[in-house]
Amino acid sequence: MDFELNDDQRAILEAVKGLLARHAGAARAVELQAKGGYDFDLDQALGDAGFADVARGEVTGGLEAALIVEAVAKAAGVSAIGAAALVAPILTDESLPTPIALVHAGGAGPIRFAAHARTLLVLGDEEARVVEFEAGEATPVASNFGYPMGCAPPGLERRGRGLGAGSAERMRSGWRLCLAVEALGRMEAALEYTVAYLKQRRQFGRAIASFQAVQHRLAECAIALEGSRWLCYETAYKGVSEEAAATSASYTMAAAAQLFAETHQLSGAIGFTREHDLHVWTMGLQALRLELDGVSGHRRALVEARWGAG
Repeated sequence: MDFELNDDQRAILEAVKGLLARHAGAARAVELQAKGGYDFDLDQALGDAGFADVARGEVTGGLEAALIVEAVAKAAGVSAIGAAALVAPILTDESLPTPIALVHAGGAGPIRFAAHARTLLVLGDEEARVVEFEAGEATPVASNFGYPMGCAPPGLERRGRGLGAGSAERMRSGWRLCLAVEALGRMEAALEYTVAYLKQRRQFGRAIASFQAVQHRLAECAIALEGSRWLCYETAYKGVSEEAAATSASYTMAAAAQLFAETHQLSGAIGFTREHDLHVWTMGLQALRLELDGVSGHRRALVEARWGAG
């Protein structure tokens, strides 16, 4: 894997960043969160530009898709682009109606994007299923996580069509990568936002960011973030193996917990208010950390992939 982006990758990133500058951002996320809404305009713009299908291209693939999902998360986009760009392409060649929600068969808790989804990808023990969904089938659930949530009706494992042998493992790995890449984008934005605040906020006659103890904590966050980045990129580039996806997810979700605590504490009391936009990125990290049994689930999957189930 080349650590430098090539010309095509740089062009894709510039294009998606330009689109996000027009269709996303903290103010847009706050507006949608207040009413539990989904950004269908952003979804439409991403689809029209071909970003949801970039993983299926002849000269593009999983790494390019990961770069797009990361950029959307960093821009606080309220879109299920991760499921469409990273998970769906490793399960089926067909184009699925969006938004797409990722659901565990039998799961009773709130599901990200379920209240607005047109397609559910349902993870079973042996097989993944694709279920076409109608608006209103899922019950909306109020949430402070920054994602629109919903509870899907029971019996999803009996609906739709199966995606064949091995599809459960592929979906589980793709889902883990999707979680890690979304968390990566949110962590980047949260850390940058916090650093900018600390450069501006002054105490004892100098910027808070100039204190060595603060710099040490920021440096530790930056190191954890960069470790997450390259694990995610390598996993996407090499085809989303079970072990690599579990490694990326377990490391990134642990880093997300660290970065959540540090950015809020370093921002002081203002970091715990809605007036300060930090929550736009960090509260979503809490939702991502809960899926697929959280860090402990990712670590168990890593152990099983590397050494087998005990």
